Formats: sequence, C-alpha cells, structure tokens
Amino acid sequence: MKIMVYIGTSLDGFIARKDGDIDWLVQFANDEAIHSYKEFLKRIDAIVIGRGSFEKVLSFPSWPYEKEVFVLSSSIKQVPDKAKGKVTILSMKPRELLHYLSGKGFSSIYIDGGKVIQEFLQEDLVDELIISKAPVLIGSGIPLFGYLGNDLPFKHITTEVHSNGLVRSYYERKRK
Repeated sequence: MKIMVYIGTSLDGFIARKDGDIDWLVQFANDEAIHSYKEFLKRIDAIVIGRGSFEKVLSFPSWPYEKEVFVLSSSIKQVPDKAKGKVTILSMKPRELLHYLSGKGFSSIYIDGGKVIQEFLQEDLVDELIISKAPVLIGSGIPLFGYLGNDLPFKHITTEVHSNGLVRSYYERKRK
C-alpha cells in the first residue's frame, strides 16, 4: 500500500491558521495548482482525513472529493447530513486503518490533515510527501510537522516553481 501526502504550507510551515482557516492558501489555487492537484488525484484510490480537515471541508460550498473518503475521528459519532453517503467515519490507529483499507482493496491512499499526517509519520507509514510552499508567512497556526521519535530520511525527486510563486517539492521515503 502506498501512502501519500499532498499539502500546502506557508513559508513558516503552517497548513492552516489556529482556527483552521486557509484563506492565505486559497489565493494560490490558480489553474496550474488545480491541474497539479487533479493529476495527483488520478494516482490515488481513497482519501483519509482527520476531524479538523473534515470540518473545514464541510464549510466548502460543494463537496470537493470524487474518491471514497474516510474520516479518522474518535469524537464524531455520526455523519452529518451534508456528508451522508460521501464519507465513512472510523476510529482507528494508522496501522489498523491501513489493514482495514487494504482488506477493502485500496492500494494508494492520500492522507490529509495535520494530526493525521503527524500520526502516520510517527509510525513511518508515509511513502511520498508532496509539499507546496506558498510565499507567505502567517506567524502561527497548525504545523505540518510534529514530534518524531527518530529521523525519517526522504529523497528529493523534483521541485516545480509555479507562476504564482508556489513552490511544490516531491519527496519519496528512503527505505533501507
């Protein structure tokens, strides 16, 4: 199973403001960025997001995903009406979740959300990191990275600079 992260950050490493707002990032969603994201989505067959990301997505005018979405949360007990038939709520640890998804035939998973990404990295389960840095400092917010018990080496594959200043870098996990 391949686990991939595709995410945008500020120059100072935040994925959202403390309240979850991504207004500073949305301004960089030009045609180039949207095309790149759509190309990435062709490579995955399921999406795993955390509660915070799910709550943010629920505030969007329309549902943004076409692939099957799994929400990791121990606090959400039922799917809100707006998302019925679009998500499955699960309360599992990363390895248990991957076993579950593998059993359902999924093989290429996109994970999103600060806590989810950090948990998967802590268990060394991320195979690819695709990080888009927006040319803006926001000073504080939800960090992309957190505590790791040990180093996780990644290999830089390529970096693209977009016309709007967004810098997207691709990394693969170096395995022994």
